[in-house]
Amino acid sequence: MALTLFSRRPAPAAPLAPERWPDIGETWKPEGVTVVQRYYNQASAVVLVYTADDGKAGTYYAVACLGCHFTSAQDGRRTYNTRYSLADAAKVANEHATTCRALPRDLPARPDDDTAREQLHTWVRGARRRKEDVQLWLSDLDLTRLTLQRTNDWIVGVLQQLAVDQPEVLRIERSQYSDYVSYYARRLPED
Repeated sequence: MALTLFSRRPAPAAPLAPERWPDIGETWKPEGVTVVQRYYNQASAVVLVYTADDGKAGTYYAVACLGCHFTSAQDGRRTYNTRYSLADAAKVANEHATTCRALPRDLPARPDDDTAREQLHTWVRGARRRKEDVQLWLSDLDLTRLTLQRTNDWIVGVLQQLAVDQPEVLRIERSQYSDYVSYYARRLPED
């Protein structure tokens, strides 16, 4: 009698279907960006933690809210190693999500190649200064990656072509010891 009481088991429940993200869907994966975490703000807009690094010099993360226009890639309170680790980015995203009341908005549409190329050219021209050449880093683009939606290889190709087409705007410096390439926005011309 005791064996029959304990030998009955309930029928296994059917596995739950994965829920789709209501604001962004489960298939949205912008090119050049790896989304690692999502948080909801108070009005159900998504706050993303993402990376655009390829990991060669360590992987760093950025935070962007798809409700308001909040973006962050660096901790301004630090003086050394200001880029976010995953834990730091998650903390910033969670803090922003708990206070943000922005309504969800549509995802930025992926621009065509000409528009993205013009965004990069504008970025390079805006970095130029009067006194000296300014070194440009691909990580400087982390905050605009969700609107640019391009891979590092595509960006490097555009920068190299810009250096060929307009050497007065951008120069490339190759390391003699490795395959490392540096980009410099040229100094503005004297009037």
